Amino acid sequence: MATRPLPYDTDAAATHLRRSHKAMKKLVDRLGPITLRREAGASPYGALARSIVFQQLAGAAASTIYGRACQLGEGGKFPEPAALLALPAERLRAAGLSAGKQAALKDLAQKTLDGVVPTLRALSRMDDQTIIDRLTEVRGIGRWTVEMMLIFRLGRPDVWPVGDFAVRKGYAQTFGLAESPTQRELDALGEPFSPYRSAAAWYFWRSLDTQT
Repeated sequence: MATRPLPYDTDAAATHLRRSHKAMKKLVDRLGPITLRREAGASPYGALARSIVFQQLAGAAASTIYGRACQLGEGGKFPEPAALLALPAERLRAAGLSAGKQAALKDLAQKTLDGVVPTLRALSRMDDQTIIDRLTEVRGIGRWTVEMMLIFRLGRPDVWPVGDFAVRKGYAQTFGLAESPTQRELDALGEPFSPYRSAAAWYFWRSLDTQT
């Protein structure tokens, strides 16, 4: 997958996090510079469609179904909104898409045509909360899905995904807590990391990935 650099200074982010707490300094020093890059290529519609297909499925199964769905589109690409809306349920079901996923995908397609789901250019001019409010209007799209798009697709620097289990677990291990904080607790605990909470989340994810 093609990637692009983040639109913010990752060195400044790492420095800020190191200064926020001695436990964060230790984590940043252990894991090193931020290597996160933002994904390039997919439109908001395409990225959300893929998220819907992959929801609640194992990676291999989801990839197979997504590949079949792409064969329904022009040039082997996922069907564009109007084309998706025109596809009969039988063809979508044959690709492996459940009734629930079909309903979510068709709602996404219709809301894209209606302008509820903006273009990437339009999204780039919106603040994070406005994007979350707009995209969670789509059936099957929750806050966490949009937050992942903000971090990995748009490269927003200050997204704090308190609903992410791995972020909560990574925070607990970094700060020596017996239990992971609740979402409400983590919301407040993330304040010292602002305006680089996306980078803090990345370090907590990485802290779990690098455990031996």
